[in-house]
Amino acid sequence: MLPAKGKAVLGAVVAALVTGLAGCSGGPSAGSLGGKEGTGAFGGPGLIGDGSTSYTGSQPGLPEPQRLKPGQKPPQFVVFSWDGASEDGSKLFSHFRKVGEKYGMTMTYFLSGVYLLPEEKAEMYDPPKHSAGRSDIGFNTVEGIKATVRELRGAWLDGNEIGTHFNGHFCGPQGGGTTWSADEWRSELDQAKSFVKNWRTNAGLPREKSLPFDYDRELIGARTPCLEGRENFMRVASKLGFRYDTSGISEQIWPDKKRGLWDLSLQMVPVPGRAFETLSMDYNFMVNQSGTAKGAPSMHTLWGNQMRDGLIKGFTRAYKGNRAPFIIGNHFESWNGGAYMRAVEQTIGFVCVQRDVRCVSFRQLVDWLDAQDPEVLKKLRTLPVGRAPAKGWKAFMGAEPAGSDKPGGSGRPAGSDKPLGAAGPALPAGPAHETRAGISGADELTEAGGPSLVWPADSGNGAVPDRLAQDGPAVIRPVAGR
Repeated sequence: MLPAKGKAVLGAVVAALVTGLAGCSGGPSAGSLGGKEGTGAFGGPGLIGDGSTSYTGSQPGLPEPQRLKPGQKPPQFVVFSWDGASEDGSKLFSHFRKVGEKYGMTMTYFLSGVYLLPEEKAEMYDPPKHSAGRSDIGFNTVEGIKATVRELRGAWLDGNEIGTHFNGHFCGPQGGGTTWSADEWRSELDQAKSFVKNWRTNAGLPREKSLPFDYDRELIGARTPCLEGRENFMRVASKLGFRYDTSGISEQIWPDKKRGLWDLSLQMVPVPGRAFETLSMDYNFMVNQSGTAKGAPSMHTLWGNQMRDGLIKGFTRAYKGNRAPFIIGNHFESWNGGAYMRAVEQTIGFVCVQRDVRCVSFRQLVDWLDAQDPEVLKKLRTLPVGRAPAKGWKAFMGAEPAGSDKPGGSGRPAGSDKPLGAAGPALPAGPAHETRAGISGADELTEAGGPSLVWPADSGNGAVPDRLAQDGPAVIRPVAGR
C-alpha cells in the first residue's frame, strides 16, 4: 500500500513471458509480554536497540505442525499474502486483519521498509543503482508510521507473519532488482531491517509501543519487487537463515527447495472467459483486464468477479486434485474502485471455510513442510497440476516410506485451536460462515473449468460470463507481479 502522501504512479509494466508452464486483536500489548533478551537502550524488559522492536518470546497461537500418517490425505493449504503492508487512509491493513480474525486464518505481510521511514529522513535510504533518498513507492508520514506499526504489532500478536518486500520497489532493466548483485541485495535487506529496528528514532516516536518481535528472528521469507533479481537475492538469503522465497512463477504443484529455501512461488491460475492463465496476484489480473488502476467504472464489478472466480477455480483445481499449497499475493490498493479487494475478501470467505482447508501464513506452511518425511513430499511432487492420485489418496499415501515412523510433533502451544495439518471439524453455519449458491462443502465443488463456483456480488451482478463481451483474442501475456 502506498502512503497517502507521495504515492507513486504505477511504473511501466515489466513483461515476463512465461514459457513451459501449463498456464503460465487483538492480543496483549507488547509491553505486557515477558522476555529476557537484552534490556536495550531504554532499559525495558526485552527491548532491543532503541526499543523499536523487542523480544517477547514465542509468537502466540502458532500451531504445532503434524507429520502425515501413512494413508492420510494432506490438508489443502492456502496462503494469502500482502506486498507493502502499510496502513493509510484506506485502512485496508486493519480491515483485512479483521477478515482474518473472522475466518480464523493467518496471513503473511511483506513489509516495505521505507513505510517505516518518514519523508524528511528519505536520504537515509541509499538504494542500489539509485541516488540516496529515491523510492518508487515514496516514504511515509509520522502518522502513517504510527498506524502501520500499530497494525504490524496487532497482526503479529494474532499469529500472522511479518516478512519483507524490501524498500524502494525498483523494477526493470534500468536499476531494477534484476540488475543487482548479491552484495547489493544484502545492502537492500540490511536497510529494510534497519528501518524496522529503528522506526522510533527515525520517526521521533520514542514513547510509542514497541513491535513485539525481534525482526532478525522473525524474518524468514521475502517477495522481491516485481519478482525480479531472485537468483542473487537467494544467494544472500540462504546464508542468512531465511527459510523460503516467494518471488518466482510456478504451476500448482507441490514445492521443492532451491538453494536451501522452500520455493513457494506465485502460481498460474485461470482467467475465466479468456484462453490464458495469469499469476495469482491482484496486480496481474488488473494488467490483463484494464492495464491501468483506473479503468472504466462500468467494468469494475465484472473485473473483480473475474479475479474472484479465477482464484476459486485455481483453488478447486488443487483442492479436488493434487492438494498442492495454493499461493495468492495481493496489495493494499483500491485499484479499479477496490474491485480486487472485494474479490480477495469473497475468495477468503469461500475458500477458508471448506473442509480440510488451512488458510495459513508462509511461516506456518514451511513449519509443516519441514515436519514431513522428505520421501512423502517427493511422492507428492509427482502429482501433476490438478491431478488427484488415480487410485485414491489412501492407496497413494499408504506405502510407508523410509523414515516415516519418526514423530512429527506432539500437542500444540497454548492458544492454538488444533495442530497444523490435523483434520478439524467443519465450521458451524452462521452469518460468518454461511454457504451460498448451493455450495455447502468440499464434496459439492465443481471440477475446475466448469461453471462459476461462487455467488453473485452483493450488487446483484452475476459471476464472470463465459466470454467477456468486449474480449478479443487472448494476446495479453502474464506480467511480473508488483
